[in-house]
Amino acid sequence: MVGFLVAGFAYNMAGLLPPAGLDMVADLGITLLLFSIGLKLDVRGLLKAEIWAGATAQMLLTTAFMCGVLLLGQYWLDTPLMDMTWQTILVLGFALSFSSTVFAVKVLEEKGDLTAFYGRIAIGILIMQDLFAVLFLSASEGKVPSVWALSVLALPLLRPVLYRLLDMAGRGELFILCGLFIALGVGAEGFALVGLKPDLGALVVGVLIAGHPRASELSKALFGFKELMLVGFFLSIGMTGLPTLEMLVASVLLCLLLPVKTGIYHFIVSRFGLRARSSLFASLSLTNYSEFGLIVAAIAVGQGLLSADWLLITAMTVSISFAISAPLSTHSEFVYRRMFTWLCRFERDYCHPHDAPIDLGEVKAVVLGMGRIGTGAYDELQKTYGKQICGVEHAPERVDFNRGQGRNVILGDACDTEFWLKLRKDIQLELVILAMPNHQGNIYAAQQLRNLGFNCQVAAIARFPEEVEELSAIGVCTAFNMYEQAGTGLARSALEGCRLAQE
Repeated sequence: MVGFLVAGFAYNMAGLLPPAGLDMVADLGITLLLFSIGLKLDVRGLLKAEIWAGATAQMLLTTAFMCGVLLLGQYWLDTPLMDMTWQTILVLGFALSFSSTVFAVKVLEEKGDLTAFYGRIAIGILIMQDLFAVLFLSASEGKVPSVWALSVLALPLLRPVLYRLLDMAGRGELFILCGLFIALGVGAEGFALVGLKPDLGALVVGVLIAGHPRASELSKALFGFKELMLVGFFLSIGMTGLPTLEMLVASVLLCLLLPVKTGIYHFIVSRFGLRARSSLFASLSLTNYSEFGLIVAAIAVGQGLLSADWLLITAMTVSISFAISAPLSTHSEFVYRRMFTWLCRFERDYCHPHDAPIDLGEVKAVVLGMGRIGTGAYDELQKTYGKQICGVEHAPERVDFNRGQGRNVILGDACDTEFWLKLRKDIQLELVILAMPNHQGNIYAAQQLRNLGFNCQVAAIARFPEEVEELSAIGVCTAFNMYEQAGTGLARSALEGCRLAQE
């Protein structure tokens, strides 16, 4: 993402004009992103206090802090950039209180933590911010939705029709076209016709069909389109103009405020019973400024409230904040271990039920990560270990599904330091399967097993040869390359089928 932002600035500095249609591609990328979020969104989750109250409190505190900093800058700095009214300062402070949905979703997807508890908290807060953004944009642009906007209340009546379309679409290109039609035609264009924001329409329609059995499949089918069009979004940010040294300094100074913004997130989220690790990880995912700030700046410039220079300052601020936030999110576990003692001071005595430490019980085999691979490994090992096997999964919905299938699965995060600190040391483990989608998570779990003195066999999955080598180097007895050995497994199954048929 940072590379695309830099490419946009380089394109602009070369004196080239933005390609025709780039803005449309960028808008489509954002629309599909919100639609994919809606497909995975649990509306009831937004009604939880840690989401709606946390997001509201964060926006109020962060806006007040940013406005205070801008007022001090106006008092201390003698520069035309700070020649703003208090209304303009309030708008900028409000814009700087937002975090980037695009960035957070990308980071959480790549880490495999989009369905983790802290990931769902972060996404829930961002969804609430997006809803606040829609209300602000409607008010600031002076657009009043038509009376037909009330018709969106009847959208639930369309659910059976949309479900039927998905059922009839099959699994090829028609399924993808069906998804695009629902997202762009029904959602975005439908809301635009009644004077509402198109992006909101895509989000709402995504939520509407989130309960369909093929919702997850649809999200994966549209993944490539969404990723490609988001490239246009990040390129368009860098093409807004040519920055000056003064603008760059202003952007850097704003980015120096990110630790305070992170601290506000952490303090508020921890008030709802989240442990130090979960609070920190959610906060680091939100340690950035939002592309919404660009929209606010553009509106203020168009209305004559703000100089055009602030549009470029906001663009650079968002870009730099992404560059700062990316390594923090990638190495969040390292940050947590370094700040563990200090962060624990903010923990409450009460612990959120979904964030409580767990006990594996008396078992001999453990599967960490109960996705498709982990589930298959569990079923195979159950033939040997019977009831002395346990699965660990960080996504509550997967835990419920596996329990419904009769498997012994508990809710827990093997990438959590406290999971290992509070794990009973007298468990007589014989075998541990590391089947988590995040390679770094598997590495960390393997290291913890060795550090805690568990003398058991450890097997793990990997996607690339270098990952297999890295796992072997830390003592993992078996590193299974999913891509290379999938064909071997298929051939064995085929030969076994032939043998049974001959018998």
